[in-house]
Amino acid sequence: MNGSKHGKHVRNQLRRGAVALALAATLPLPLAGAALAAPHVDPATPATAPASPAAATLHLPRPTGPYAVGRDTLHLADQQRRDPWVPSAGARELMVSLYYPARPGTGHHSAPYMDTKEAQLLLQGIHRADAPLAKALAATRTHARTDARPAPGTHPLVVLSPGFSLNRATLSLLSEELASHGYVVALLDHAYESFGTAFPGGRTLTCVACDTVEKAPEDAQQRLMAKVATGRAADIRFVLDVLTRPGGHRKQTAWRYSAMIDTRRIGAAGHSIGGNAAAAAMAADPRIRAGINMDGTFSAPVPRGGLDGRPFLMLGTLNGHSPHDEDASWLRAWRRLDGWKRWLTVRDAGHFTFIDIPVLGGQLGITDPTAPLPGKRSGEITRDYVTAFFDQHLRGLARPLLNGPSTANPEVLFQNP
Repeated sequence: MNGSKHGKHVRNQLRRGAVALALAATLPLPLAGAALAAPHVDPATPATAPASPAAATLHLPRPTGPYAVGRDTLHLADQQRRDPWVPSAGARELMVSLYYPARPGTGHHSAPYMDTKEAQLLLQGIHRADAPLAKALAATRTHARTDARPAPGTHPLVVLSPGFSLNRATLSLLSEELASHGYVVALLDHAYESFGTAFPGGRTLTCVACDTVEKAPEDAQQRLMAKVATGRAADIRFVLDVLTRPGGHRKQTAWRYSAMIDTRRIGAAGHSIGGNAAAAAMAADPRIRAGINMDGTFSAPVPRGGLDGRPFLMLGTLNGHSPHDEDASWLRAWRRLDGWKRWLTVRDAGHFTFIDIPVLGGQLGITDPTAPLPGKRSGEITRDYVTAFFDQHLRGLARPLLNGPSTANPEVLFQNP
């Protein structure tokens, strides 16, 4: 891709990375000045007017696995690295939601989705200061429970990184699903890379990185997005250090249930730039045995020598991440991947198909007219293919779903350029 085309694609990536299309499809996005079409009713819902946010009760679909789900929250700081966006802030900070298989009937309360301030900042990021909608979003019902007792045994670990500008809560559905199938999930928020993330001490950090990239000259945006991906890869590696070494690495305190992690079975995945970060972390860290990129440009490219034969899944939109589309980074990555690999594209999907946004938007009777895949199907496809991939490559379970097209999932196409 030449510089002009790549610059255009980076701007498109930033535009898609500005959150909440399904929740506020009539509003301008803050990045690249894009205007969005008016919402229409999700075809999976009755043909009625969209629900009033004030009256809406949003909920995550119930996980399908045999385990109950617990959730903890950790605040981590890597004292060996300064924050790349605000060096004066000191150490690089992360918030981590840890989902884990739990014993049924244990735990005190349902874990919160996000706090109201985070929800308000998310909506402000797309120029919609809507207090009722912010309250409804923050109050989304989850299935994970706080202080739940962990299930016995050891379990694979999957680290997840969200899209640029997105709070980690937008990958909650996938996190709960994986935990219900026996995975420990570390879901990350990277400081200064979301519209709003709550940190200890009453601090809510906003997206300094978004402002930096948006204001950069066109020829610098690719380098900055690569910086985001490689910085997140370092975050992922640091979290692995903390979670898998007794007492924690770099003098961090280990998670209280770290003994339930099987350190020989570790995967990484992410949405958008988080998916690029998963590949970059794999390239740098042999502990990561399998990875997934969900609709993210490879701004930080896969190394020419591949990933040492480790499996990788590219799961993206048909319109945008097919072999001859504008984002040539996927074709380049495909050619460099040297192990088991799949390139799947989803018909009628949009950039947010692989996160919670269309699922929750569908409950309000709203979808993106440029990505008409119903919210319910968006969640099912993401859940099923991601879980099947990690089942096969971290647990050694054969999953025919990954072998080729399925009549149960006609939207999913297998690419093999």
